[in-house]
Amino acid sequence: MDQKPNNPLRAHFRQPAIFIELPSQGKYWEAGLSLPANGQIPIYPMTARDEILLRTPDALLNGQGVIDVIQSCCPNITDAWQMPATDVDAILIAIRIASYGNMMSFDSVCPHCNSEQSFETNLSNYLDSISMPDYSQKLEYNHIRIKLKPQNYFSLNETNKINYEEQRVLNNLTDPAVEDEIRSAEYTKHLKKLVDLNAKILVDNTEYIEIVDSGTIVNEPEFIKEFYFNCDSEICKELRKKIEEVNKQGAIQDQIANCQSCTKEYNIPLTFDYTNFFDKSS
Repeated sequence: MDQKPNNPLRAHFRQPAIFIELPSQGKYWEAGLSLPANGQIPIYPMTARDEILLRTPDALLNGQGVIDVIQSCCPNITDAWQMPATDVDAILIAIRIASYGNMMSFDSVCPHCNSEQSFETNLSNYLDSISMPDYSQKLEYNHIRIKLKPQNYFSLNETNKINYEEQRVLNNLTDPAVEDEIRSAEYTKHLKKLVDLNAKILVDNTEYIEIVDSGTIVNEPEFIKEFYFNCDSEICKELRKKIEEVNKQGAIQDQIANCQSCTKEYNIPLTFDYTNFFDKSS
């Protein structure tokens, strides 16, 4: 059987540019990750194909473009859909650093004097600021304990897509040309979808619910969803607060900038507009 000849250019293929520890350290990955013994995964620079994917609207809209780029640049990740949300930002920043270096240009407007500002920031500072939230915390409410977990990227992407579409539809219903009867029917239909979306977010962030008196552990998503649709609304309110509180622990910290015009300090958040974030000129 003929063997495929070795490509003499193989020695010049891209090599790992940096190595990073995932904020999750591999926890909450149900599959799709091969974690080295030292806990550090290699990050490769993007290929020309990767750059094209990140400029393809359809691929970005459905999330597949981001998934393909992550799996291309992070060979240890074989199924990025399984990636917990806690690792997403760190991986994307690392890919940008591996491809174009630590420095990135930013344009912003000073909130103090409204002057336009341009400056460079070191992305390593943002990367270092990411930490793993404490998901060991439990919400206790009326004889139950709710154990949290991060959403995986598939769930997060689906949530974002649904939310985007529903908000777009609801915004279109403000058009005065839409008849009142149609507006009312569409509003009711899409409002129900938004309610379902909120329930989905709670379910996807719940590892299990424990009944304190009996010690029963409920981890079946369909049972958890049914519970959230039928429990006291206060439980859902408290859970949403708890999820926001925990997620803030791992959020990327804003960096401090000094306005070149008025010299006052202000915060610069890092935003993931993929078209701009992965633009070499930035």
